[in-house]
Parts: sequence; structure tokens; C-alpha cells
Amino acid sequence: MSGTSRGLLHMNNSMTQRILDKAVAGERLTLAEGVALFECRDLNALGRAADAVARRLHPEPFRTYNIDRNINYTNVCAAVCDFCAFYRKSGDADAYVLSREELYRKIDETIALGGDQALLQGGNHPSLKLEWYEELLRDLKARYPAFNLHAFSAPEIWNIAKISKLPLRDVLARLKAAGMGSLPGGGGEILVDRVREAITVNKCLTDEWLEVHRVWHQLGGRSTCTMMFGHVETLAERIESLDRLRQLQDETHGFTAFICWTLQPERTDLAHLPPAGSFEYLRTQAIARLYLDNIPNIQSSWVTQGLKIGQLALMFGANDMGSLMIEENVVASAGTVHYLTLEQIKNAIRELGYVPRQRNVFYEFIDQPLPV
Repeated sequence: MSGTSRGLLHMNNSMTQRILDKAVAGERLTLAEGVALFECRDLNALGRAADAVARRLHPEPFRTYNIDRNINYTNVCAAVCDFCAFYRKSGDADAYVLSREELYRKIDETIALGGDQALLQGGNHPSLKLEWYEELLRDLKARYPAFNLHAFSAPEIWNIAKISKLPLRDVLARLKAAGMGSLPGGGGEILVDRVREAITVNKCLTDEWLEVHRVWHQLGGRSTCTMMFGHVETLAERIESLDRLRQLQDETHGFTAFICWTLQPERTDLAHLPPAGSFEYLRTQAIARLYLDNIPNIQSSWVTQGLKIGQLALMFGANDMGSLMIEENVVASAGTVHYLTLEQIKNAIRELGYVPRQRNVFYEFIDQPLPV
């Protein structure tokens, strides 16, 4: 290596370290600094900084998990997403809408395993109007009043408002009154319109996705936010997506957690793309922890990464191991199947020196308190 190259490397390393030190100290990173972090290939340095931030935000000796079930009430979707292997069109032979009996059975099984909520999601169904969703929520809450319905997604909500020809605020208020307990962050992908238009058709764009969450927060609701990466986006667009989330959180304070995962390309129209590996996942999650200074929790994605990388994510900025995920269909449809037992999740937390605690979607502990 020439003297000039060594000098540039030292300068870049020094600049990166200054950015990392700034984030660890609790100072806000700029958009340019976030982009600069993606030029850093020192995974250990990124991980140490992200872990320091997580420990500052969560000095308690606990790391959390929850128990829920991903119930896809329908697989019918009018959107066309190149990364999705799960959706079906209305006339397809294997298109479905779950019956109440099937929903009740799935929730009964979840409760029997200690679960407190269902992640209730489908697709942009072309004909189901708001009244159908209200009736669904009311039926479920009447039967399971203490069971949280972490329901739908911003694209689904936007589609319901469009199909029903009603204002977004009215739709969300009526869903909330019917029993919707919280809003998942699904459908976020990358919050940059160039990317969204390249990989999806007939699906809400960035401002529309953010507006659903904004209005939900204004109504007193809480939601999670997400990023699915490793496809057609640039590294700068990953930071831009994170920045849009950070801006909305400054405004509403309604996001409880952030979850990111890599594209699972097998069996999708993006199967020609090489899958992003564990390095890219851990690097991106670590940078997200450093950049999202106002979102309190980061959730590991063992569902896409497997047990070992999911556990390692707890050393790269995550403070939550995610869900037992009794049932998951969307990622599995793309050929990625990881299953963990509750004991495996707890042991993954214990092996890192933490006490596992069960929480709900609002990050409140719902297991037995520890002895004093």
C-alpha cells in the first residue's frame, strides 16, 4: 500500500471513529454522517458502537421477547410486489379469506402457548371494505377482549380507505374503535419513491405510508416501523429511509420499535439478485441503532437470519429478540424457514449475560416480576 493510500485510510478511519463517538455520546448524526458509516467495513467497530448505544438506552439487565402469531387473514392482494412470493390474485385456485372458525382456532392455540397478540395481516384486497374489517375486529375482541390485535399495515389501511372512499382519519378512528390495538410497520420496505416504484405496483408510496402512521399516532395509537433492504436501493437510500422514520418520530413519538431484515429473494421476481448476507444485515442494523436516536427499541430478525445471527444482533444494537412467531407465512413462502422454541430464544438471551423477559407490543413486561 502506498503512503497516499495509507494516509487516506487513516483519515477515513478517523472520520468514522468521530462519527461513532458522536453517536455513542447521544448526539444526533446527520444524513451525511449516516451515509459515511456505510463506507465503513469495520463490522466490529460498528457493532461496539451500536451495542454501547443500546446499553445506554437500556441499562437494565434484561433483553426482551414476545409470543405472538402471524395470522394472514387473506392472501389476496391487488398490489404486485416483486419481492413477494405469498400473494395471490382473486381468481387463483389457492386464494383464500380465513373463516372465523379458523381465526378462533389460531388465536386459541396462541393463547395456550402464552401469547398475548396476533399480528393480523393480509394484502391489498380489491373488494373488502371498511365494514368487513370492523366486523372482523369486533368479533375477535368480543371473544378475546384481553388479546391485542396488532393489525394490518399502512398499505392495507391506505387500500381500505381507497376502496371504501373514506378519509384516512375516519378509517383509522373506526378501526381503533372496533378493536385494533396497534399498527405493524409492514410494507415499509425502503421509504424512497424511486425504490418503491421499481419493485411494487399499486401500493402506497412513501408519503402515504408515513401519513398512515402519522394519523394513527395522532389518534393515540402506537406502531412499529421496518425496513426491508438488499435489493435495488442504494446505501444512501437506506439512510434516507431511516431519516424519514426519524423525522416522523420527532413529530409524533409514536413508534415503539424498529425492525429490519434482508430481502429473501428465492421464489420471487427478484430471485436473480444475490441475497444480502449476515455482514450486510448486522452492519445495517448497527447503523440503524446509531441513526435512529429517538426510537427506543430495535428488534432482532432471527426469522430471516436464523438463531445465531439473530442472537448476534443483540450485540449489534438490538435489545429485543423478537417474537416466538408461532406461525409465519410470508418469509416462508420465499423459501426461508427458521423456527425457534421459546427455550431457544431465552437461552440465546441468557448466553449473552442478560435475563430474558416477556413483553407486549408496547414493551411492557408481562411475565412474572423477578424476586427482589
